[in-house]
Amino acid sequence: MADKYDVIVIGSGPGGYVAALRAAQLGQKVAVVEKDDRPGGRCLNYACIPAKTLLHTAQVYDEARNGAAELGIKVDGVSLDWPGIHKRREKVRKTLTGGVAMLFDKAKISYIEGTGALTAERNVKVGRKTYEAKGVLLATGSVALPIPGVEFGGRVIDTWGAWSLSEQPAKLAVVGAGASGAEIASAYARFGTEVILIEMLDQVLPAEDNDVSKQVEREFKKQGIDVVLGTKVEKVDAGKDGVKVSYGGNDASVDYLCIAGGRAPDIEALNLDDAGVKLGDGGKIEVDEYLKTSADGVYAIGDLVRGAALAHKAMEEGVIAVETIAGHPTHPLDHDGIPAATFCQPQVASFGLTEAQAKANAKESGKEIKIGKFKLGAVGAGAVYDDRQGFVKIIADAQYGEIIGAHIVGNSACDMIAELVDTRALEGGYQELARIVHAHPTISEAVLDAARAVDGWAIHQ
Repeated sequence: MADKYDVIVIGSGPGGYVAALRAAQLGQKVAVVEKDDRPGGRCLNYACIPAKTLLHTAQVYDEARNGAAELGIKVDGVSLDWPGIHKRREKVRKTLTGGVAMLFDKAKISYIEGTGALTAERNVKVGRKTYEAKGVLLATGSVALPIPGVEFGGRVIDTWGAWSLSEQPAKLAVVGAGASGAEIASAYARFGTEVILIEMLDQVLPAEDNDVSKQVEREFKKQGIDVVLGTKVEKVDAGKDGVKVSYGGNDASVDYLCIAGGRAPDIEALNLDDAGVKLGDGGKIEVDEYLKTSADGVYAIGDLVRGAALAHKAMEEGVIAVETIAGHPTHPLDHDGIPAATFCQPQVASFGLTEAQAKANAKESGKEIKIGKFKLGAVGAGAVYDDRQGFVKIIADAQYGEIIGAHIVGNSACDMIAELVDTRALEGGYQELARIVHAHPTISEAVLDAARAVDGWAIHQ
């Protein structure tokens, strides 16, 4: 007789492990199927967490090397310990994945190591064994895509390859200036590597507001990054000791070529056809607002389904999916309020519409918008903490004051965006935000004056 569970989650990344823990809280008997010998998926083991760990090291190293003297601190002989950097990366990874394993044990969640696949009866097969479930949640994430005509291997690496290099390259080319590519370029430039960042579209961070992208491009160039926009890679010749790259009429020889141009849903092993799970645009799994697929009892979340490829989006989708399976009251995800966060230097965070999108919508609908923009350098904390180059930008509906877009560039942007997300979620507008008392001196005061700037009464500009 097959083992029976209320919920089986295939994949233990952020979306999968959060879903499993929530299902256990609701009294469900839960199993997690994971092909790796440790939980956490790509995010904890190979992507988000390793990336941010190295980005933090890059920030501290850059401040010690280039910013200490201005603070009155003398630092002599600062240098990188490359093995030590990766030793800390591994320590952080083990801390977090060990924490997930501990939570699984505490919640009595079964951990089944192996590759999970759906059966025609919509159960889960791992190896030769089949497990029955009331509900199955697919949470296998995504895989890196190479660019046309180029394959990964050797010195042509994906993002994990960049974050796990055993040596510091003297010269690195990064293809793709989205969030992942921007983070890699920013980290390695501050480590002292010569970096070329190549993007086929006409701006860094193409999904972000144009003002944001221009500011980040300026800061990247200050860091020594060779930013090449509106350009495709034409030819790649990878050898044993390096890579020759041709792009936009230019040729460069680099130690490594990192392709950070895109990802695809990791569905190959799931046996979706036999289970009756339908795919939609871009090879993503079709789901309804409660993450139900076309197959009864099968749900999917995260990079497998529509919307941005963000760990925090996957987490909330996982909660909604297992609450639905358990018959617990829940509500659909508000995609317009999901923040994006890029941890390059400077950080970038946003949600909702860009200025260009808001103006296009306003022209079509006849509605008016208002925009408030405030520089971080105008608040006291900007000077204190040397965080003066960024800004907060708020886009609001003119009639009701709803915040329809928010964009932040700065050292703490990824933490600061939560206040704007919360204001919108609680049905507040920019008018309410403009009257909330903010602690002084903090960078968050820039949010206050950005809200006031919408109506033209920012105090500090």
